[in-house]
Amino acid sequence: AGCLPAFAERVRCAQLSGRSFPAESEFRMHAGFRILAVAAVAGLIAAVPACNKGPTKPKVAVVTNCTANFWSICESGAKKAAAEQDVDLTFRQPPSLDVAQQKQIIDTLVQQAPSGIAISVINPEEQTPDLKRIAGKMNLLTMDNDADGTGRLAYIGIDNYEAGKAVGRLVKQAMPDGGTLVLFIGGTTSANAKARTGGVLDELAGEKGAKGPQYGKYTLHKNEPITDGGDENKALENARTELDKLKDTPNLGAVGLYAYNPKAILSAAEKIGLLGKLKIVGFDEDDVTLKGIETGQIVGTVVQDPFNYGYQSVTILAALAKGDKSKLPKPGEMIPYRLVTKDGGPDQTVNGTVVKNLKAADFAKQLKADIESAKK
Repeated sequence: AGCLPAFAERVRCAQLSGRSFPAESEFRMHAGFRILAVAAVAGLIAAVPACNKGPTKPKVAVVTNCTANFWSICESGAKKAAAEQDVDLTFRQPPSLDVAQQKQIIDTLVQQAPSGIAISVINPEEQTPDLKRIAGKMNLLTMDNDADGTGRLAYIGIDNYEAGKAVGRLVKQAMPDGGTLVLFIGGTTSANAKARTGGVLDELAGEKGAKGPQYGKYTLHKNEPITDGGDENKALENARTELDKLKDTPNLGAVGLYAYNPKAILSAAEKIGLLGKLKIVGFDEDDVTLKGIETGQIVGTVVQDPFNYGYQSVTILAALAKGDKSKLPKPGEMIPYRLVTKDGGPDQTVNGTVVKNLKAADFAKQLKADIESAKK
């Protein structure tokens, strides 16, 4: 439009040079066409990104406490829920049970501003200030490991103390005359580690808060759990070292309280020549553990529900992102733990909770089907 006021001057210049020049009406027509064309192109360009923009999916995140097959099962459940709820999921597994490593991952994710995050807390006491800060910015769930003073909206997991007591009952069934017991676990600072260990020892002692090394008929080796920091290689080394020391001890039992511990115990027992002599009780549902139960090399295991942990956490976070609080569990409501043994058995009612005793082969099939369902 700025070219039109200069029309008269351009005509005068053309006349002086002897050139013809279009009439003013024609000039105005061409200029108007150019203006309309430019405007039309600009409109099209502006419309292109608008056509590509759809509703933005809510972003949710899950951060585990370490890397393990247990968490791969959890990730399958999380991915299934993310597909069903149409949310963008980020799932991260720190290399080991290290607060600093987990914090770095969490901080990076928080900067990306997801609507919510679920975390398996490694050390509640140390991490509570950071978790409170996060809970002030977004929806926070704790999963597998709780930290109830953080402002989290819910805990997704089992009652680890009661699950620990279930482990103690399996030990008593396998070793009715008592004996020496070795406990293996990732660490002792997390809520689930403290609760599980306490449950096992209280059940063996027949009272709460007993101090060892003697717990009823059972002597706790070293009077404390053997820890590995979430490192599977260290777990195997621990199992080989401690069981080798005790290989000539009568009535010997070993308990693995994190998912990878039972298979480390089984591998060490085979190497040392303790298979058939050592009574092994596990926790969680590693493939090696389940096969060991089927063959009779492991007495049984107490299982959580990692697939459901992931599935429920993402389902709840997705609902919260849309303003729906109806998916949140009621206060005190937890996922029930289960027993897995070679032959299974009838359900048990323990402290008002129905506990299923599942056959190892059947449980393994169902677990595989759950994982496969996430791929569809």
